[in-house]
Amino acid sequence: QVQLVESGGGLVQAGGSLRLSCTNANSGFSLEDYAIGWFRQAPGKEREFVAAISGSGGNTYYTDSVKDRFTISRDNAKSAVFLQMKSLKPDDTAVYYCAAKSIIYYGDNHYSTTATEYNYWGQGTQVTVSS
Repeated sequence: QVQLVESGGGLVQAGGSLRLSCTNANSGFSLEDYAIGWFRQAPGKEREFVAAISGSGGNTYYTDSVKDRFTISRDNAKSAVFLQMKSLKPDDTAVYYCAAKSIIYYGDNHYSTTATEYNYWGQGTQVTVSS
């Protein structure tokens, strides 16, 4: 089973940067067979898609509000996915979740922006951006 663990959240001033990590706590399973997505949920709001990366790392996709500020990447050798966030804004404040979608039937260039298509979720990490 995949057991996702997020880390790297915290409190930062507007304009600052954070790097979130998503790792597989179950070392017996590699993440390279999974597309990974980052989602976030702010208080009183629905969970929303942030960024996704294909199993190979060759394809990435971002929601418009984070384009040119956030970068998703992965290191399959370390079974880890990262979300580098810069120029953070108060509107980025949320709990950030990583999620894994099996790509066994889709190939390693596949990714998804739809939360319901993801099979495994982490517990989330809080990101708070002060103005």
